Amino acid sequence: MDLSIVVPLFNEEESLKELFDWVNKVLKENEISYELLFVDDGSNDSSWEVVEELASENKEVRGIKFRRNYGKSAALYSGFDAARGDVVITMDADLQDNPDELPGLYRMIIDEGYDLVSGWKKKRHDPLGKTIPSKLFNRTARWVSGIKLHDFNCGLKAYRKEVVKSVEVYGEMHRYIPILAKRNGFGKIGEKVVIHRERQYGVSKFGVERFLKGFLDLLSVTFISKFGKRPMHLFGGLGTLMFMVGFFSSVYLGIRKLYYVYHDIPQALLTSSPYFYIALACMIIGTQLFVAGFLAELVSRNSPERNKYQIEKVLK
Repeated sequence: MDLSIVVPLFNEEESLKELFDWVNKVLKENEISYELLFVDDGSNDSSWEVVEELASENKEVRGIKFRRNYGKSAALYSGFDAARGDVVITMDADLQDNPDELPGLYRMIIDEGYDLVSGWKKKRHDPLGKTIPSKLFNRTARWVSGIKLHDFNCGLKAYRKEVVKSVEVYGEMHRYIPILAKRNGFGKIGEKVVIHRERQYGVSKFGVERFLKGFLDLLSVTFISKFGKRPMHLFGGLGTLMFMVGFFSSVYLGIRKLYYVYHDIPQALLTSSPYFYIALACMIIGTQLFVAGFLAELVSRNSPERNKYQIEKVLK
């Protein structure tokens, strides 16, 4: 099979038939074999009944239904696990992603050799309450990750099958799949300007809180990418630095105190100086960070993921 299209959905009953008809028309015209995999994230409308009807009438349609709402990352993870195509494309179910973009994204993976291609909604049809925070978020993600994508949030993305089979998404991690893919050695990441359409039915299922969750997940994925297998390098390094700052500050204060006593120069008690407590705090914090790194290293060494690596080829 050429292409798997994974569509996470939550209460999108009005748009599903129209989405399928549009996708089917575009891909049939371009002679691309495909499967359309709907992942119902615990909808409480008739979305699943629509998926069942489409699946009974069209061999290209498959479906997964969650018992409750777990979130977009969980839906994508399950969709990735079930996908069978050589290329996997994700898109939203609300018709804001244009199915006419599918052949172009597919060919960028197959013909141009990209591991991952992310859509860029250069012209967005969203309120300022979404576009301005999104720009700030994307700028931060580019700076932290070093991946020059304009739109990490775009749901329209194409992946080589090996990419989606190698990443694990949870929480709000779906927007950081490019970072996870790069961490796993899939470094050829491209971008394509895509048409962003106005919402046709229903309302947005995401609130402002997603940006706070997204920022926290950005910190998590950055830490995991750089120090997941070597936490002592972070905590131990910071702890050693803090301890040394406190230690040498204490040595300086002690030498100064002895100098003043030797030359009979009046001076307040050493414990009256705020620098004494700052130095003491640095030594305590440094010790705690070092111990945290040591414990994290013990946990990491007993993890089943400790020696799991992405192997591309093996010669025998």
